[in-house]
Amino acid sequence: MPTAESHSALLLSRKEVEQVLSPEEVVGAVEAAYREMGLGTATVPPRIRIDMEQYKGNLLVMPAYLKGIGALGTKLVTTYLENFKLNLPSVLGTIILHDPQNGLPIAIMDGTYVTAMRTGAAGAVAAKYLSREDSSNVTVIGTGVQGRSQVIALDIIRKLKHIFAFDSDRKRCQDYVQEMQERVDADVIQVDDVPQAVRQSDIVITATSSFEPVLRGEWLNEGTHVTGIGSHSSDARELDENVVKRASKIVLDTWDAKTVGDIAYPISRGIIKEQDIYSDIGTIIAGKKPGRTSAKEITVFKSVGTAALDSSTAFKAYRLAKEKGVGKLVDLWQV
Repeated sequence: MPTAESHSALLLSRKEVEQVLSPEEVVGAVEAAYREMGLGTATVPPRIRIDMEQYKGNLLVMPAYLKGIGALGTKLVTTYLENFKLNLPSVLGTIILHDPQNGLPIAIMDGTYVTAMRTGAAGAVAAKYLSREDSSNVTVIGTGVQGRSQVIALDIIRKLKHIFAFDSDRKRCQDYVQEMQERVDADVIQVDDVPQAVRQSDIVITATSSFEPVLRGEWLNEGTHVTGIGSHSSDARELDENVVKRASKIVLDTWDAKTVGDIAYPISRGIIKEQDIYSDIGTIIAGKKPGRTSAKEITVFKSVGTAALDSSTAFKAYRLAKEKGVGKLVDLWQV
């Protein structure tokens, strides 16, 4: 006879998700999700978008099923550009997990924190396979949410010594330096000369909302790894055409990333061909293609995000919360 608890969903607030989900756990969940994508055991339909033009908002529906992990989830993300007038965040996420065996909802949780952390972990997991193992100096261009989560996750993968931080908003960059100095075991330094910082770096992370390139290929030394995380549309470019032209390996999180300006622009100008894109990261993690094979290679990872990472990370949070007795059970069905 099923118990009442077996029909209940676990409700997790952002604070509770933060409580159970460490950066190390997120990195593991993200790597597992990419591996499933590479092995072909993940089902990730195209995201659905609904626009509410009169309110300057939209809703994204992002489902994914990872057969190996047993994670079935849907992330609902709203973006409302004028929410600041209501003292509300512009971007809000909610994740619902279902039991793949019977369809019952098993968890409802904050998805905003999960999104931030899984995106940071995506860059770190890619760096595990694409950056040199001795990489220790990092330049971060853009010190917002992703400037933080990318470095926090990367610090798990590589032994970082110096982090050079740049942001067009100097105050935000100062706050970043102060906060990150306490979060990672490395020297965090605010810089104004981006080219000089890049030339001293083994890994470069771009995490901006810029529509014009903030990183140029001529600044890169041999052996550098680049993570482009900020741009998500066909007219947005953080990386100039020479970054991808110089790359020995261009790797995408999903093939949707080829439509983003960083990749689409140089293809449209004939600077590179679509066939020059080396792989998606899941194929490399699954062992079907090698990652970095030379200390001199310049590698580029371009990410636009995938619901597979949300489902995997949320499922990890759900399991940890159950183990630790965190969250509130809600009987949605009264059965």
